Amino acid sequence: MKLVILDRDGTINADSDQFVKSPLEWEPLPGALEAIARLNHAGWHVAIASNQSGLGRGLFDVASLNAMHAKMHKLLSSHGGRVDAIFYCPHTPEEGCSCRKPLPGLFEQIGERFGVELKGTPIVGDSLRDLQAAVAVGGEPHLVLTGKGAEFAGRPLPETFPANTRVHRDLAAFADYLVTRPAPRPHP
Repeated sequence: MKLVILDRDGTINADSDQFVKSPLEWEPLPGALEAIARLNHAGWHVAIASNQSGLGRGLFDVASLNAMHAKMHKLLSSHGGRVDAIFYCPHTPEEGCSCRKPLPGLFEQIGERFGVELKGTPIVGDSLRDLQAAVAVGGEPHLVLTGKGAEFAGRPLPETFPANTRVHRDLAAFADYLVTRPAPRPHP
């Protein structure tokens, strides 16, 4: 199974320091929905792994989160795309859960749901914690220069980032990379 895992805020949709709290505030980044559709059309299954501490902080409820995701699904559908599963951590950083990125809990849940090993799975995000969680499960870390990643545009990544991180202008550039890269050769 060809699986890719995406962060949500700052990767698929515009991020906000005040949190994205409603469907009205949920706005896709330019080209992001088309990128997901392109991945789907190339045979990739797409899962989302997202920290949503606004839930734990009481800034919005699960019904609002579901409404945001319903908007995303509807907009994606209009582009011929889909997301196969959404996993989110509702906890605040102070709660010490195992599912909040940079810990790998969300990714482990995705691997269990799809029945796959995540070693080598492309994992895309806009922050160091996304990439740290990717590396923790043996995933292939990809940074997009949107959302929090925009601060790294035009400059080298700090040494704190995984050495094998690939950098892409945005989700569309990542999709171009993934869809056009040669398939790995099977081992004899």
